[in-house]
Amino acid sequence: MTINRRHFIGAGATLTAASAAAAPAVRRSGSRPTVIASGNGFESRDADGLTCVELAFRQMTAGTDVLDALIAGVNIVENDPEDTSVGYGGLPDADGVVTLDACCMHGPQRRAGGVGALQGVRHPSRVARDVAFATDHHLLVGEGAQRFARNFGHPIEDDLNTDRSRALWLEWKRRTDPAHYPDPQARAEAGREVGLAMVAEGKIDPEHYYGTINCDGVNAAGDVCGVTTTSGLAWKIPGRVGDSPILGAGLYVDNDVGAAGSTGRGEANLYSLASFLVVEFMRSGLGPKDAGMAALKRIQSQTVHPRLLREDGNPAFNVNFYVLAKSGEHAGVAFYGGRSYAVCDEAGPRHEPIEGLLG
Repeated sequence: MTINRRHFIGAGATLTAASAAAAPAVRRSGSRPTVIASGNGFESRDADGLTCVELAFRQMTAGTDVLDALIAGVNIVENDPEDTSVGYGGLPDADGVVTLDACCMHGPQRRAGGVGALQGVRHPSRVARDVAFATDHHLLVGEGAQRFARNFGHPIEDDLNTDRSRALWLEWKRRTDPAHYPDPQARAEAGREVGLAMVAEGKIDPEHYYGTINCDGVNAAGDVCGVTTTSGLAWKIPGRVGDSPILGAGLYVDNDVGAAGSTGRGEANLYSLASFLVVEFMRSGLGPKDAGMAALKRIQSQTVHPRLLREDGNPAFNVNFYVLAKSGEHAGVAFYGGRSYAVCDEAGPRHEPIEGLLG
């Protein structure tokens, strides 16, 4: 097994962190305190050796507001230069600029906020929270979002690239533009093919090409919240905003029902507002797994363009849902399984398998 920085840092802290994170919580609503996240929620670690789900669970069960605890958790991933799908060091757009999207929803207070195409702020999740609680709006984008962030005291950095993200962009650029910009359609298709080739070669984690982190939690009182933050699709057209900051697409929370968030091909998720669908399926009586599978079937039925289909007629991309019911029941589902999602509850932090609809 290859030892990387995160495994090395985490090795000495895992047992201590697990014991602390699994501290019992008093239940008053029948809800089992639980935090779930995409797989990278149990990978990046802070200076104390805690991962996203561990820190969020520890804070939440100690009495911190659920959303504040979740945002503190995803900040760990936003800070990690080794995670090229979120925050600092996220894979840039086609011009080499890192632009970030985020959304948060507070179930009990019925508040939500998002930012899109935000440059220079490595913690877009915090800015999304300020949009939710300090404005009457749900979404700010581009230069306006950056000015808002500056006005609220968020540090603005000139460049969120790391040496790694910049090197990957330069390799992509060399492969896609050997003769300076062909026609836009050809360039877009060439860019997609090269990006997927770099995934196949192991240069880019397949989960980071469409990379995101979603994190959802419920406390003992039954308060449900969620947050999603991302650097978006690698090498995207500048100005592209995906599903992550859009209410009902990359995230949806209903305090009476639960929460759902998504990673994967954002355009497919946007077309169906599928995270909203997942929560509505739970409202109708389905459990988290079945609700997520039902939303995947909806996306599958709406995927008709040949360029988005495999030879067997199934989607040539993946969409993952992380689903949390108010009770604390949870599931991770996707078109294609084989990956895992992160969980922390009274049994401690861990990865659990994502179940595939199509294999």
